[in-house]
Amino acid sequence: MSRRLITALDIDGAGGHPAAWRGSEIDPAAILSGELAVRAVQRAEAAGVDLATFADALEAPADVPERVGARLDAIGLAARIAPVTDRIGLVPTLTVTHTEPFHLQASVATLDHISSGRAGWLVDVSSSEEAAAVIGRREPAPAAETWREARYVVDVSRRLWDSWEDDAIIRDAATGRFVDRERIHYVDFESPSFAIKGPSIVPRPPQGHPLTVVRVASEEALQAVGEADVVLLPGTADLADRLAAVRAAGSKPRVLISVSVLLDGNTANAVRRADGAEQLDHIGGVERLADLIAEWSQAGVDGIHLRPASLELDVPVIASKLLPLLRERRLAGPAVGRAVTLRTRLGLRHPANRYAVGGRQ
Repeated sequence: MSRRLITALDIDGAGGHPAAWRGSEIDPAAILSGELAVRAVQRAEAAGVDLATFADALEAPADVPERVGARLDAIGLAARIAPVTDRIGLVPTLTVTHTEPFHLQASVATLDHISSGRAGWLVDVSSSEEAAAVIGRREPAPAAETWREARYVVDVSRRLWDSWEDDAIIRDAATGRFVDRERIHYVDFESPSFAIKGPSIVPRPPQGHPLTVVRVASEEALQAVGEADVVLLPGTADLADRLAAVRAAGSKPRVLISVSVLLDGNTANAVRRADGAEQLDHIGGVERLADLIAEWSQAGVDGIHLRPASLELDVPVIASKLLPLLRERRLAGPAVGRAVTLRTRLGLRHPANRYAVGGRQ
């Protein structure tokens, strides 16, 4: 029996393929102004896509003539797009290894406020010497250690989001009271690598806890599955085994298979001009991709995370052909719906505040 799948789209420069920016349909200036991403996300929202992720990393893109040597900050780009959308979820990638957890959580909470409850974060780590050199705060650490630390970062972020109770803000002009101090709490959190007293400098997000997404591309990343609301599984190889590993490690997160797609014939012509072009998971054939998505649904995945080769060419095909086909097969929800929080859209509960009376967990 078919079931409604979560649909997600990845935003990465001009597209997931390194040669996407070279197509005649691309205005290179639109990549770094954010206009290309805005257009893609608005198309995805109109088609009924549930959420968009935004690629990012501390390491700079490769400085070679064939590739764009700059990348927009993911959370800044999501904040740029929030006011010009109203239904789609916005999930920027944030590397938690070298950046301060207190500032990370405040940024995600702020995005949740300006998007009216549509924010999340794709938690990532880094073990590279280049990323360590960018920040200059600590030496590179093994992957297992960085993912262990990531769990602490997610934990303390949720505590900081809870440090303001939902009704802590008073705004009583008559008495001059803005907040109820009794409803703002210290978190007093310590981990092996950092300590935070709190409270947050941002009131509790509309969702309580913005969506936490983890990409499981290694065994080490399985450590963080227990903290995830959504898990991305890159590629289709050994899907059953990897899906079983996630189910065994986590507390029933939504699991999305993450695949690169090249659906427009013009995209193929553009990307073939790049030397050493990477192999994409699926080239051409909307019908074939829809068949595969149906098979993945039967295998137990909860959704699909599409990484288009070209935003300008493939996203219109996803919006105008793939999504209607999935809807026809009852694998996707309606294109237009009322504006709700991202957690509500994905069927996730609003978490209780651990510090509120009667709401401790």
